[in-house]
Amino acid sequence: MHNTTTIDLPTPARALAIGAHPDDIEFGCGATLHKWGTAGCVVSFLICTDGSKGTWDAQADVASLIVRRQNEQIEAAKRLAAIGEVRFLGETDGELGVDRNLQSKVAEIIRELRPQVLLGHDPWKRWRLHPDHRAAGFLCTDSVVAARDPHFFPEHGTAYHRPDELLLFECEEPDHLELVSKVNVNAKVNALLAHESQFESTHGISSVDSTEEKASFAENIFKHCRRSIPKAGPMTHTSPKTDNTTTSSAPHADEVHAEAFKRMTGL
Repeated sequence: MHNTTTIDLPTPARALAIGAHPDDIEFGCGATLHKWGTAGCVVSFLICTDGSKGTWDAQADVASLIVRRQNEQIEAAKRLAAIGEVRFLGETDGELGVDRNLQSKVAEIIRELRPQVLLGHDPWKRWRLHPDHRAAGFLCTDSVVAARDPHFFPEHGTAYHRPDELLLFECEEPDHLELVSKVNVNAKVNALLAHESQFESTHGISSVDSTEEKASFAENIFKHCRRSIPKAGPMTHTSPKTDNTTTSSAPHADEVHAEAFKRMTGL
């Protein structure tokens, strides 16, 4: 828990982002992942559902849509300089649960990939409508507990692993910012534009040829990433040498580009 806003973790060696659907991770933390990926972090993705309900076309070929959405996710990860793995749990879209079997699968992936920083949906966000986002968030938090403790799922045959940090996006009460550049936000936009199957239903883009609508979409992403920071006041920065946070009252820019998270430490 943090009483002040922390800014910028040291670039982790490995990071794993867990999302409910293809494109959720890009919306939640795409610019941050690009910043870390270009700085040498091995960024991996875990997508919980197959995205099979991600269309308004009642006549859509669902099997083809699943394959398309996986391919779009793989391309999006490349656009974020993510050189780690892209894994898919393959649960049915809209029906994601939080049970012991899935907890075991996610915990095993955490143990295998051994991220220093784990990122996922905030499951405690009030009035969250989509059940998969809520479930994916709880899968993330429940599975990190299992991954860190040796007596959970010993049948994995993989050493237990405790990440250093958990960052929750789409969060109810953000207390951590990752400052990002315009280059990072542009990469986030380009990664989201890899999800062409979602243009109509999510992005508000009617056609792949609609330059004007794509520009409007990009503008909205940039607006969402703009954050106001007081010129002076209690801000904390993480030290790349010690991983500790220190308080600073030095001046800060009025407006920056950043992604906001709930930060959980001492996992």
